[in-house]
Amino acid sequence: MPLISENGDPNKLKGKYAAMLVCWLLGNGCLFSWNSMLKIEDYYATLFPRYHPSRVLSLVYQPFALGVLAILTYKEAKINTRRRNLFGYTLFFISSLLVLVLDLATSGKGGIGTYIGICFISGAFGVADAHVQGGMVGDLSYMLPEFIQSFLAGLAASGALTSGLRLITKAAFENSRDGLRKGAILFFAISTFFELLCVLLYAFVFPKLPIVKYYRSKAASEGSKTVSADLAAGGIYAEPVQEAEEDPKRLERLSTKELLFKNMDYALDMFLIYALTLSIFPGFLSEDTGSHRWGGWYVLVLLAMYDAWDLIGRYIPLVKCMKLESRKGLTIAILSRFLLVPAFYFTVKYGDQGCMIMLTSFLGLTNGYLTVCVLTSAPKGYKGPEQNALGNILVLFLLGGIFAGVTLDWLWLIGKGVVKGSNHASHK
Repeated sequence: MPLISENGDPNKLKGKYAAMLVCWLLGNGCLFSWNSMLKIEDYYATLFPRYHPSRVLSLVYQPFALGVLAILTYKEAKINTRRRNLFGYTLFFISSLLVLVLDLATSGKGGIGTYIGICFISGAFGVADAHVQGGMVGDLSYMLPEFIQSFLAGLAASGALTSGLRLITKAAFENSRDGLRKGAILFFAISTFFELLCVLLYAFVFPKLPIVKYYRSKAASEGSKTVSADLAAGGIYAEPVQEAEEDPKRLERLSTKELLFKNMDYALDMFLIYALTLSIFPGFLSEDTGSHRWGGWYVLVLLAMYDAWDLIGRYIPLVKCMKLESRKGLTIAILSRFLLVPAFYFTVKYGDQGCMIMLTSFLGLTNGYLTVCVLTSAPKGYKGPEQNALGNILVLFLLGGIFAGVTLDWLWLIGKGVVKGSNHASHK
């Protein structure tokens, strides 16, 4: 039977703010390793100047993430959520450690063998992301909206934190011998430790919080079969589904296909948000902004501004009057963002650094804001198992948009000929 607070209000159960903090940290862990790899792009560009690492690594990452998540979404109703998320965070930890080991084993030397190894690890990050991001968003979709907002804010915070760390390490090691490599090693040492922390938080802290146990017990009473291991980890061994057997209608749920058709606009919204964003960030910003007097700092500042405003945008919907919930309004706003494509094109040709920073900041702000608005609005009005499935569907379309974006990002190279060395040469 679902846990109930003394006054019948689940919001009054202990652990709400602790759960929000853990969700934020787990969101961080979902992308911290991948963002660390992106933020040491100047190091990889030096090691592999002919291979476009900023674009290729993203292109390797996304098919693994999208393909695995498609399978997991199709089989979502039968998958053990706890095992899925723990596998994902553990794979993040092992992959981060492997990046560190690979660099140390090769003494920071480039070459095609090392590059292939980095690409394999990038694919492993994609597999881990498919397990964690879809699993966590689905799991949190039947809990408080604040939980999923905190998780999404954590995703953005991973970018902001890694950008800040990259600026600090670049300044600290800029004048030292082999400074780029030292910064990269520090990055992945921190990333490896943080991913281990996320494994421990999800395994031993999150399932024991009273408010989390309440919502998982409630989902089980509505027919969810994915939360039994999490309930056991939280100390609940009863079978809440038995209570619902007295009323079989309580166990009925919409199929994944029916949920998709009913929420096709939300799914396309997620796809379009990330198709646009990833067609510009990080590849275009890393390689196609030309030479500037800021040197190697310019790209890092652009990436940092995107990440900072993406994080800010994910907190704006907490102010109720500023949250956009209209389905038509969301679609119009998302389609309007495509005006950023000609805006970036003409800014690179005729604008200055200030205009580029402003546009990049707006790209991040709208990305974070619209993501939270869609993912917190869509699950309303459904039962726990349906909300879990819908969360997986929306993340699948999100990753589909990312894959489309990193593919479209190559279109910026049209007319530039065969690039023998990336524009990073001007940023060293």
